[in-house]
Amino acid sequence: MSETIRWGILGTGKIAHKFAEALSFVPDAELSAVGSRAQGTADAFGDEFVVPRRHASYLSLAEDPEIDAIYVSSPHPMHCRDTLLCLNADKPVLCEKPFALNASEAEAMIRCARQRGLFLMEAMWTRFLPAIAQVREWLADGAIGEVRNMMADFGFRADFNPEGRLLNPELGGGALLDIGVYIVSMASMVYGKHPDRVAALADIGATGVDEQTTMAFRYDSGAMAALTCAVRTNTSGAVTIHGTQGNIRIPSAFYDTYTATLNADGEEPVTVEPPRVENGFKYEIEEAGRCLREGLLETPALPLDETLAIMKTLDAVRNEIGLKYPMEEHPWSTAT
Repeated sequence: MSETIRWGILGTGKIAHKFAEALSFVPDAELSAVGSRAQGTADAFGDEFVVPRRHASYLSLAEDPEIDAIYVSSPHPMHCRDTLLCLNADKPVLCEKPFALNASEAEAMIRCARQRGLFLMEAMWTRFLPAIAQVREWLADGAIGEVRNMMADFGFRADFNPEGRLLNPELGGGALLDIGVYIVSMASMVYGKHPDRVAALADIGATGVDEQTTMAFRYDSGAMAALTCAVRTNTSGAVTIHGTQGNIRIPSAFYDTYTATLNADGEEPVTVEPPRVENGFKYEIEEAGRCLREGLLETPALPLDETLAIMKTLDAVRNEIGLKYPMEEHPWSTAT
Protein backbone atom coordinates (compact mmCIF):
# COMPACT_ATOMS: atom_id res chain seq x y z
CA MET A 1 0.00 0.00 0.00
CA SER A 2 1.36 3.41 -0.96
CA GLU A 3 2.12 6.05 1.66
CA THR A 4 -0.85 8.13 0.48
CA ILE A 5 -4.17 6.27 0.56
CA ARG A 6 -6.32 7.03 -2.48
CA TRP A 7 -9.95 6.97 -1.31
CA GLY A 8 -13.13 6.44 -3.23
CA ILE A 9 -16.47 7.46 -1.74
CA LEU A 10 -19.56 5.38 -2.50
CA GLY A 11 -22.57 7.67 -2.20
CA THR A 12 -22.99 11.43 -2.24
CA GLY A 13 -25.22 12.18 0.76
CA LYS A 14 -24.64 14.35 3.82
CA ILE A 15 -22.31 11.89 5.55
CA ALA A 16 -20.24 11.53 2.36
CA HIS A 17 -19.79 15.30 2.35
CA LYS A 18 -18.46 15.23 5.91
CA PHE A 19 -16.05 12.41 5.07
CA ALA A 20 -14.83 14.25 1.98
CA GLU A 21 -14.19 17.37 4.06
CA ALA A 22 -12.29 15.32 6.66
CA LEU A 23 -9.99 13.85 4.00
CA SER A 24 -8.63 17.34 3.37
CA PHE A 25 -7.27 17.37 6.95
CA VAL A 26 -5.37 14.09 6.57
CA PRO A 27 -2.01 14.67 4.80
CA ASP A 28 -1.51 11.06 3.71
CA ALA A 29 -5.00 10.59 2.27
CA GLU A 30 -6.61 11.92 -0.88
CA LEU A 31 -10.05 11.79 -2.41
CA SER A 32 -9.50 10.19 -5.80
CA ALA A 33 -12.95 9.01 -6.88
CA VAL A 34 -16.65 9.19 -6.14
CA GLY A 35 -19.43 6.83 -7.19
CA SER A 36 -23.11 7.64 -7.45
CA ARG A 37 -26.15 6.13 -9.09
CA ALA A 38 -26.18 8.87 -11.73
CA GLN A 39 -23.48 10.83 -13.55
CA GLY A 40 -25.06 14.16 -12.62
CA THR A 41 -24.79 13.65 -8.87
CA ALA A 42 -21.30 12.18 -9.19
CA ASP A 43 -20.21 15.23 -11.18
CA ALA A 44 -21.82 17.68 -8.72
CA PHE A 45 -20.02 16.03 -5.81
CA GLY A 46 -16.81 15.88 -7.84
CA ASP A 47 -17.02 19.57 -8.69
CA GLU A 48 -17.57 20.49 -5.04
CA PHE A 49 -14.58 18.51 -3.77
CA VAL A 50 -12.38 18.57 -6.90
CA VAL A 51 -12.56 14.81 -7.36
CA PRO A 52 -10.75 13.67 -10.50
CA ARG A 53 -12.66 10.42 -11.12
CA ARG A 54 -16.49 10.43 -11.17
CA HIS A 55 -18.44 7.20 -11.63
CA ALA A 56 -22.10 6.87 -12.61
CA SER A 57 -22.46 3.52 -10.83
CA TYR A 58 -21.20 1.89 -7.66
CA LEU A 59 -19.85 -1.04 -9.68
CA SER A 60 -17.74 1.30 -11.80
CA LEU A 61 -16.30 2.85 -8.63
CA ALA A 62 -15.57 -0.57 -7.11
CA GLU A 63 -13.68 -1.62 -10.25
CA ASP A 64 -11.62 1.57 -10.47
CA PRO A 65 -7.93 0.47 -10.40
CA GLU A 66 -6.77 3.95 -9.32
CA ILE A 67 -8.18 3.80 -5.76
CA ASP A 68 -6.87 1.94 -2.72
CA ALA A 69 -9.94 1.84 -0.46
CA ILE A 70 -13.63 2.74 -0.48
CA TYR A 71 -15.75 4.51 2.11
CA VAL A 72 -19.33 3.18 1.94
CA SER A 73 -21.72 5.99 2.85
CA SER A 74 -25.00 4.73 1.43
CA PRO A 75 -28.04 4.32 3.74
CA HIS A 76 -27.53 1.42 6.12
CA PRO A 77 -30.08 -0.93 4.51
CA MET A 78 -27.67 -0.91 1.54
CA HIS A 79 -24.44 -1.31 3.52
CA CYS A 80 -24.27 -5.06 3.11
CA ARG A 81 -24.96 -5.00 -0.62
CA ASP A 82 -22.54 -2.13 -1.30
CA THR A 83 -19.76 -3.45 0.94
CA LEU A 84 -19.92 -6.89 -0.69
CA LEU A 85 -19.79 -5.21 -4.11
CA CYS A 86 -16.55 -3.46 -3.13
CA LEU A 87 -14.99 -6.45 -1.39
CA ASN A 88 -15.71 -8.69 -4.35
CA ALA A 89 -13.85 -6.14 -6.49
CA ASP A 90 -10.85 -6.57 -4.13
CA LYS A 91 -11.26 -3.17 -2.48
CA PRO A 92 -10.75 -2.65 1.28
CA VAL A 93 -13.78 -0.99 2.88
CA LEU A 94 -14.53 1.52 5.62
CA CYS A 95 -18.29 1.15 6.11
CA GLU A 96 -20.35 3.85 7.80
CA LYS A 97 -22.23 3.02 10.98
CA PRO A 98 -24.44 1.18 11.66
CA PHE A 99 -22.34 -1.49 10.00
CA ALA A 100 -25.40 -3.28 8.61
CA LEU A 101 -29.14 -3.60 9.11
CA ASN A 102 -28.79 -6.70 11.27
CA ALA A 103 -26.26 -9.26 12.47
CA SER A 104 -26.93 -11.68 9.61
CA GLU A 105 -25.84 -9.04 7.12
CA ALA A 106 -22.82 -8.14 9.27
CA GLU A 107 -21.76 -11.80 9.33
CA ALA A 108 -21.90 -11.97 5.53
CA MET A 109 -19.76 -8.83 5.20
CA ILE A 110 -17.15 -10.03 7.69
CA ARG A 111 -17.04 -13.52 6.18
CA CYS A 112 -16.43 -12.09 2.71
CA ALA A 113 -13.63 -9.78 3.92
CA ARG A 114 -11.89 -12.61 5.75
CA GLN A 115 -12.21 -15.04 2.87
CA ARG A 116 -10.74 -12.49 0.47
CA GLY A 117 -8.06 -11.27 2.91
CA LEU A 118 -9.24 -7.65 2.77
CA PHE A 119 -9.38 -4.85 5.32
CA LEU A 120 -12.85 -4.03 6.67
CA MET A 121 -13.79 -1.58 9.41
CA GLU A 122 -16.93 0.02 10.81
CA ALA A 123 -16.74 3.80 10.60
CA MET A 124 -17.71 4.41 14.22
CA TRP A 125 -15.90 7.74 14.17
CA THR A 126 -16.37 8.57 17.86
CA ARG A 127 -14.36 5.48 18.85
CA PHE A 128 -11.21 7.14 17.49
CA LEU A 129 -11.51 10.61 19.02
CA PRO A 130 -8.54 11.43 21.30
CA ALA A 131 -10.69 11.94 24.42
CA ILE A 132 -12.35 8.56 23.89
CA ALA A 133 -8.95 6.94 23.32
CA GLN A 134 -7.92 8.36 26.70
CA VAL A 135 -11.03 6.88 28.31
CA ARG A 136 -10.04 3.48 26.91
CA GLU A 137 -6.60 3.88 28.48
CA TRP A 138 -8.07 4.78 31.87
CA LEU A 139 -10.34 1.74 31.75
CA ALA A 140 -7.50 -0.56 30.67
CA ASP A 141 -5.32 0.77 33.50
CA GLY A 142 -8.07 0.12 36.07
CA ALA A 143 -8.16 3.82 37.01
CA ILE A 144 -11.70 3.52 38.44
CA GLY A 145 -11.48 -0.11 39.54
CA GLU A 146 -14.06 -2.57 38.31
CA VAL A 147 -16.72 -0.93 36.16
CA ARG A 148 -20.15 -1.54 37.66
CA ASN A 149 -22.49 0.90 35.99
CA MET A 150 -22.73 3.08 32.90
CA MET A 151 -25.32 5.67 31.92
CA ALA A 152 -25.49 7.29 28.48
CA ASP A 153 -27.95 9.17 26.30
CA PHE A 154 -27.93 10.60 22.81
CA GLY A 155 -30.89 12.39 21.27
CA PHE A 156 -31.92 15.33 19.14
CA ARG A 157 -35.17 16.90 17.99
CA ALA A 158 -35.68 16.19 14.30
CA ASP A 159 -38.54 17.54 12.25
CA PHE A 160 -41.32 15.08 11.48
CA ASN A 161 -40.60 13.91 7.93
CA PRO A 162 -42.09 10.48 7.14
CA GLU A 163 -40.12 10.23 3.89
CA GLY A 164 -36.77 11.22 5.37
CA ARG A 165 -34.04 8.84 6.45
CA LEU A 166 -34.68 9.17 10.19
CA LEU A 167 -38.32 8.07 10.25
CA ASN A 168 -38.79 6.01 7.10
CA PRO A 169 -38.88 2.23 7.76
CA GLU A 170 -37.86 1.57 4.14
CA LEU A 171 -34.57 3.33 4.96
CA GLY A 172 -34.04 1.55 8.28
CA GLY A 173 -35.20 4.62 10.20
CA GLY A 174 -35.59 5.10 13.92
CA ALA A 175 -33.48 6.22 16.84
CA LEU A 176 -31.84 2.88 17.58
CA LEU A 177 -29.95 2.28 14.34
CA ASP A 178 -29.27 5.92 13.58
CA ILE A 179 -27.86 7.08 16.94
CA GLY A 180 -28.53 4.29 19.41
CA VAL A 181 -25.66 2.44 17.78
CA TYR A 182 -23.31 5.07 19.26
CA ILE A 183 -24.30 4.34 22.84
CA VAL A 184 -24.47 0.58 22.32
CA SER A 185 -20.97 0.76 20.86
CA MET A 186 -19.86 2.84 23.83
CA ALA A 187 -21.18 0.19 26.22
CA SER A 188 -19.33 -2.46 24.23
CA MET A 189 -16.12 -0.44 24.50
CA VAL A 190 -16.55 0.02 28.26
CA TYR A 191 -17.43 -3.58 29.12
CA GLY A 192 -15.67 -5.41 26.31
CA LYS A 193 -18.45 -7.96 25.93
CA HIS A 194 -22.00 -8.63 24.79
CA PRO A 195 -24.62 -8.24 27.57
CA ASP A 196 -26.12 -11.47 28.83
CA ARG A 197 -29.52 -9.83 29.29
CA VAL A 198 -31.18 -7.06 27.28
CA ALA A 199 -34.38 -5.22 28.18
CA ALA A 200 -35.83 -2.30 26.23
CA LEU A 201 -38.86 -0.05 25.83
CA ALA A 202 -39.60 2.21 22.88
CA ASP A 203 -42.01 4.80 21.62
CA ILE A 204 -42.96 3.54 18.16
CA GLY A 205 -44.17 6.57 16.22
CA ALA A 206 -46.65 7.08 13.41
CA THR A 207 -44.26 5.79 10.74
CA GLY A 208 -43.64 2.50 12.55
CA VAL A 209 -40.08 3.14 13.77
CA ASP A 210 -38.78 3.99 17.23
CA GLU A 211 -38.71 7.71 17.97
CA GLN A 212 -37.04 7.00 21.28
CA THR A 213 -35.73 3.85 22.93
CA THR A 214 -34.48 3.13 26.43
CA MET A 215 -32.29 0.08 27.03
CA ALA A 216 -31.04 -1.76 30.11
CA PHE A 217 -28.14 -4.19 29.77
CA ARG A 218 -26.90 -6.67 32.37
CA TYR A 219 -23.51 -8.35 32.11
CA ASP A 220 -22.39 -11.65 33.58
CA SER A 221 -20.39 -9.80 36.25
CA GLY A 222 -23.56 -8.12 37.50
CA ALA A 223 -22.60 -4.79 35.93
CA MET A 224 -25.30 -2.72 34.28
CA ALA A 225 -25.78 -0.14 31.54
CA ALA A 226 -28.72 2.26 31.16
CA LEU A 227 -28.94 3.82 27.70
CA THR A 228 -31.40 6.15 25.94
CA CYS A 229 -31.56 7.34 22.34
CA ALA A 230 -34.06 9.60 20.57
CA VAL A 231 -34.62 11.38 17.27
CA ARG A 232 -37.57 13.51 18.40
CA THR A 233 -36.18 14.62 21.79
CA ASN A 234 -33.06 16.61 22.68
CA THR A 235 -30.80 15.02 25.28
CA SER A 236 -27.44 15.95 26.77
CA GLY A 237 -25.31 13.29 25.07
CA ALA A 238 -23.47 12.64 28.33
CA VAL A 239 -21.80 9.42 29.46
CA THR A 240 -20.94 8.51 33.05
CA ILE A 241 -19.00 5.35 33.86
CA HIS A 242 -19.05 4.29 37.52
CA GLY A 243 -16.45 1.95 38.95
CA THR A 244 -15.60 0.59 42.39
CA GLN A 245 -12.91 3.28 42.79
CA GLY A 246 -14.28 6.33 41.00
CA ASN A 247 -15.96 7.43 37.80
CA ILE A 248 -15.34 8.84 34.34
CA ARG A 249 -17.51 11.63 32.96
CA ILE A 250 -17.80 12.55 29.28
CA PRO A 251 -20.08 15.59 29.03
CA SER A 252 -20.77 15.31 25.29
CA ALA A 253 -19.66 11.97 23.96
CA PHE A 254 -21.31 11.73 20.57
CA TYR A 255 -20.50 14.97 18.85
CA ASP A 256 -16.93 16.26 18.39
CA THR A 257 -15.91 15.07 21.85
CA TYR A 258 -13.17 17.20 23.33
CA THR A 259 -13.18 16.53 27.06
CA ALA A 260 -13.33 13.64 29.51
CA THR A 261 -12.77 13.73 33.27
CA LEU A 262 -11.37 11.02 35.51
CA ASN A 263 -12.56 11.17 39.12
CA ALA A 264 -10.53 8.49 40.88
CA ASP A 265 -11.19 8.04 44.59
CA GLY A 266 -8.69 9.94 46.72
CA GLU A 267 -7.24 11.79 43.73
CA GLU A 268 -7.73 15.21 42.19
CA PRO A 269 -9.92 15.12 39.06
CA VAL A 270 -8.02 14.81 35.77
CA THR A 271 -9.57 16.37 32.68
CA VAL A 272 -8.23 15.79 29.18
CA GLU A 273 -9.04 18.33 26.50
CA PRO A 274 -7.27 17.48 23.24
CA PRO A 275 -6.91 20.23 20.64
CA ARG A 276 -10.05 20.95 18.69
CA VAL A 277 -10.19 19.91 15.06
CA GLU A 278 -12.47 21.06 12.29
CA ASN A 279 -13.77 17.59 11.48
CA GLY A 280 -13.59 14.64 13.88
CA PHE A 281 -13.86 12.10 11.06
CA LYS A 282 -10.14 12.65 10.44
CA TYR A 283 -9.24 10.26 13.26
CA GLU A 284 -11.05 7.24 11.79
CA ILE A 285 -9.48 8.04 8.40
CA GLU A 286 -6.04 8.13 10.01
CA GLU A 287 -6.66 4.80 11.74
CA ALA A 288 -7.92 3.12 8.57
CA GLY A 289 -4.89 4.46 6.69
CA ARG A 290 -2.53 3.17 9.38
CA CYS A 291 -4.08 -0.30 9.20
CA LEU A 292 -3.91 -0.37 5.40
CA ARG A 293 -0.25 0.67 5.31
CA GLU A 294 0.66 -1.89 7.99
CA GLY A 295 -1.23 -4.68 6.26
CA LEU A 296 -3.78 -5.12 9.05
CA LEU A 297 -7.16 -6.56 8.09
CA GLU A 298 -9.03 -4.91 10.96
CA THR A 299 -8.42 -2.26 13.59
CA PRO A 300 -7.61 -3.40 17.14
CA ALA A 301 -9.62 -0.42 18.42
CA LEU A 302 -12.83 -1.90 16.95
CA PRO A 303 -12.30 -5.52 15.84
CA LEU A 304 -14.80 -7.09 13.49
CA ASP A 305 -15.91 -9.58 16.13
CA GLU A 306 -16.87 -6.63 18.33
CA THR A 307 -18.72 -4.96 15.46
CA LEU A 308 -20.68 -8.21 15.01
CA ALA A 309 -21.43 -8.41 18.74
CA ILE A 310 -22.75 -4.83 18.64
CA MET A 311 -25.06 -5.76 15.77
CA LYS A 312 -26.30 -8.75 17.75
CA THR A 313 -27.06 -6.46 20.68
CA LEU A 314 -28.98 -4.11 18.40
CA ASP A 315 -30.93 -7.09 17.05
CA ALA A 316 -31.76 -8.14 20.60
CA VAL A 317 -33.02 -4.62 21.40
CA ARG A 318 -35.19 -4.61 18.27
CA ASN A 319 -36.54 -7.98 19.26
CA GLU A 320 -37.51 -6.49 22.63
CA ILE A 321 -39.29 -3.47 21.13
CA GLY A 322 -40.80 -5.34 18.17
CA LEU A 323 -39.14 -3.25 15.47
CA LYS A 324 -38.88 -5.02 12.12
CA TYR A 325 -38.07 -3.51 8.76
CA PRO A 326 -39.98 -4.46 5.60
CA MET A 327 -36.82 -5.55 3.73
CA GLU A 328 -35.78 -8.14 6.35
CA GLU A 329 -36.65 -11.81 6.01
CA HIS A 330 -35.20 -13.01 9.31
CA PRO A 331 -34.10 -9.91 11.23
CA TRP A 332 -33.23 -11.56 14.51
CA SER A 333 -31.87 -14.89 13.37
CA THR A 334 -28.56 -14.29 15.17
CA ALA A 335 -29.83 -12.17 18.08
CA THR A 336 -28.96 -13.39 21.57
